[in-house]
Amino acid sequence: MKPTFSCRVHRLGLIAAVVSSFFYQSYVIADTPREVREPEAATGVSQKQMVTSEQYMVVAANPYASRAGQWVLSQGGSAVDAAIATQLVLTLVEPQSSGIGGGSFMLYYDKQKQQMLTLDGRETAPAEADETLFLNTHGKPVKWIDAVVGGRSVGVPGVLRAFADAHSKFGKLPWAELFKPAIHLAEDGFVVSPRLNALLEMRFNPGALQLEPAKSYFYPNGQAIAAGTLKKNPELAALYKKIAEQGADAFYLGENAKQLANAVQNSAIAPGKLSEADLAQYQPKWREPICVEYHQYNVCSMAPPSSGGIAVLQILKLLESKNLAQYPANSLQALHYFTQASRLAFADRDFYIADPDFVTVPTSALLAPDYLAERAKLITEQDSKNVPVGKPLDNLERAQNDAFELPSTTHVSIVDKYGNAVSMTSSIEMAFGSAVMVNGYLLNNQLTDFALSPEKDGKPVANRVEGNKRPRSSMSPVMVFNKDGSLKLIVGSPGGSRIINYVAQTLVAVLDWQLDPQQAINLPRVTNRNMYTTIEAGSALVALQPELEKRGHEVKVADLNSGLHAIAIHNGQLQGGADPRREGVALGEKSF
Repeated sequence: MKPTFSCRVHRLGLIAAVVSSFFYQSYVIADTPREVREPEAATGVSQKQMVTSEQYMVVAANPYASRAGQWVLSQGGSAVDAAIATQLVLTLVEPQSSGIGGGSFMLYYDKQKQQMLTLDGRETAPAEADETLFLNTHGKPVKWIDAVVGGRSVGVPGVLRAFADAHSKFGKLPWAELFKPAIHLAEDGFVVSPRLNALLEMRFNPGALQLEPAKSYFYPNGQAIAAGTLKKNPELAALYKKIAEQGADAFYLGENAKQLANAVQNSAIAPGKLSEADLAQYQPKWREPICVEYHQYNVCSMAPPSSGGIAVLQILKLLESKNLAQYPANSLQALHYFTQASRLAFADRDFYIADPDFVTVPTSALLAPDYLAERAKLITEQDSKNVPVGKPLDNLERAQNDAFELPSTTHVSIVDKYGNAVSMTSSIEMAFGSAVMVNGYLLNNQLTDFALSPEKDGKPVANRVEGNKRPRSSMSPVMVFNKDGSLKLIVGSPGGSRIINYVAQTLVAVLDWQLDPQQAINLPRVTNRNMYTTIEAGSALVALQPELEKRGHEVKVADLNSGLHAIAIHNGQLQGGADPRREGVALGEKSF
């Protein structure tokens, strides 16, 4: 019997969306308004209402995906099971942001053991890749658009190997069961959302208009697939059936691996180096989480090659002595301090963070209380402009990174009925990735997360390209624990390098300003990456621009395309929040 999935979605914005539903027999198709904000969108952020639940919850970037995770949880599945089913559906319905052709970082909380683990499913560079990968014949970095499109930018996908490892340890339902929702949708069709249509209409990724089969899939008859279209993907359904039956080997070995490598090596644009051997040898890595105490909480995230974890934790610790709880939410003083702490964190991030299996990353030194206390002294009442990199260790000579990090990513937050939890961020990098498509899924362009220049001023760039190396990432999945060790909050976001700001600001909103997760996510966003200060267009923060400029800020007003998804645990109740800037929803057992 095929599973069917039902989902009621409320009015979120100006654009109508259509979302199909499934539980056990039939589809119900309902008109649903949606708002599109990635990479550009209409200004103004509508509000969403917090969702509550007693047993379990999933928050994901598309109603189909949330519903798949909800169904798995309703069948007694674990948080890991639900994460797998959710991502498999996201590959189909949100192909611009993530998928099995990309990578992921997963935080997993084991309630019974009171233990948090982190799983690195980040892509790796092909073994034959080296620091000249993105240099032209004159030894200079190529233009960014020439770097991102085509086979050269494709890293070895890590999602499915990571999922297989996580499922072997923490899964409860059979592996094949987790593929049913995605297979069903791929075979019978899903309704194209206005957000997917809008991104295609923007033609943000020229490769999707140039490379087959992506061009025919996304632009049939030369036109972007329209919102409301019932779209099928039989090639992906067929591959999912093989992986469901044979395990992840059906992706990394055999026919799919051969076709994947061939598509990369023979891409009509910028052929790449990824081989069948690279796929066969890929392994995910369980890494130690990084954590800091922030007031009475313990905040944990992903270690390198994530730069997001260190940067988010640095921002919190740099702000701790400022006691942001004394200021109103998003007040001028609080946001000024926030941007200054962010400058300092980004300065360190750009120099020191890379794959720790290849270079020395001073993780402990960057989070050392004495070091951060000294750095915090640089936070003044005036904007500091481009702050200098810190010196956590005296013997490290590094150069600044020049990688491109684009915002097409997704985040999933899940709590199962056993109290276990997942905070997972995954990505294919640019919208529609490299535009190289195989068997119904897009391949990433994550190798452009490496520095395009291997050295600057005679100093090596830590995040330069090397064979089998993992590129630096800004993905910042987070879990927060109370003083007694109980889980308090799960949060993460897409958004390129601005992920760091989005997540840190939301943590401040929940932990300092005591907002519920939806209120925190609804807040207007502000970012500073050690450049200028950006405030969210169409929001109340625009009124602060003159005062920020008086404090020396260079201010830009722009759409900030966060996609924050959070679950808080409050008095035994699950509280879910989904970003109104995208089309995600939070679902629990009350949402059937």
